[in-house]
Amino acid sequence: MHMKLFFYIFALMTMSVMTTVVAQDADAIRGVVAIDRIVAVVNEEVITQRELDDAIEAGINQLLQQGVQPPDRAVLADQILESVVVKRIQLQRAKEVGLSINESELDETIHRIAEENKLSVQEFYDVLERDKIDFSRFRQEVRDEMIMVRLKEREINKQVNITEREVDNFIRTQETSAIDNDEYRIAHILIRIPERMDPAQIEKRRERAEMALERLKEGAEFAQVTAEFSDAADAMQGGILDWRPIAQMGPKFAELLAPLQPDELTPIIQSPAGFHIFKLLERRAQEVPVVIIDQTHARHILIKVSELTAKSDAMEQIIQLKKRIDNGASFSEIAKLHSEDASASSGGDLGWISPGDTVPAFEQAMNALLPGQISEPVESPFGWHLIQVIERRTQDVSTERQRQTAHQAIRARKADVVIQDWLQQLRDQAYVEYRMEDH
Repeated sequence: MHMKLFFYIFALMTMSVMTTVVAQDADAIRGVVAIDRIVAVVNEEVITQRELDDAIEAGINQLLQQGVQPPDRAVLADQILESVVVKRIQLQRAKEVGLSINESELDETIHRIAEENKLSVQEFYDVLERDKIDFSRFRQEVRDEMIMVRLKEREINKQVNITEREVDNFIRTQETSAIDNDEYRIAHILIRIPERMDPAQIEKRRERAEMALERLKEGAEFAQVTAEFSDAADAMQGGILDWRPIAQMGPKFAELLAPLQPDELTPIIQSPAGFHIFKLLERRAQEVPVVIIDQTHARHILIKVSELTAKSDAMEQIIQLKKRIDNGASFSEIAKLHSEDASASSGGDLGWISPGDTVPAFEQAMNALLPGQISEPVESPFGWHLIQVIERRTQDVSTERQRQTAHQAIRARKADVVIQDWLQQLRDQAYVEYRMEDH
């Protein structure tokens, strides 16, 4: 999980606790019990005023932490309510398709969050307790974010296909294009155009984009204007997009971004998703160095840990398989019969593995083996493994890395479009009733 996501959840939980405490104290002073109001209905679920207040306070806190003066609270309310609605729709969709995060996956992610903050898990718990953050609620926020990431990846995997010809064309275009191949760090504002909008409604959205651009030209902070106008999911984080090759942005955007100097703005750009405004933050040269690495040709046997197979049972199975191999059974045949990995049909063969291709526990155990050696049982997040190293080599993977980078850039570009369209379709198909005006 990225640090940006951690800070978002942390801010949300902190402000949620503070809002609840203040509300409870006010109720105690008045001697009454507050009745939470419904501000929106999303399919068969409701969003309450308290939920919205928590999200607004979290958004304000995020902006203040960035040194940005928040827009008027009433302006933020509409923007943030829509983001809460879209989140609820995604979680409902995940439930429909059976997506979930089990406890071990959640524990692993929270452990990683603690490590990224240079804390042990216990120290991380202590920080949450010190800030009066309910840990079970924090876990639920992390779980929700993980589910939404997995849901989006599921949709990307269904819809995004990349051919070798596309990779060839991408590399050829980079080599011959007049546009540089630098990496860009940019911020953006998106004024979305939902499906089935008539021309008059689209014109109103354009006018909104023009208002945002005018505010920027008058000197307003980009993050403040983003929070007030942008329909993008990252509106409360300043609309910042991490470093990416300009080619990843697509020809239309790249052509307008390439001439910019840091802090300059693009004009309003229309795409099928809506109206965009970009600001160039930084630019850096993208180098394609010669890459020579040590690779390992290995195979493995995997017994997974699952709801049906306990950790101890999986370990006992892998121990018994190891005994059979030590007594002369073929590693490849045992893998075909018993391994629970996709590589089973090829005798567990994983092909040539580069550093970082596997999880740390697997890689560490594999690197300790000589060619022909078989490991003792190795535990990873996937279950229990036996690993055999077949051979090793030193390989120049510069071309392979270039193609991998091109593949990632094409996938990211397509994924952006897919997710924007998919979120809009989810939103259009959902029943949403706003009740803000009732109060």
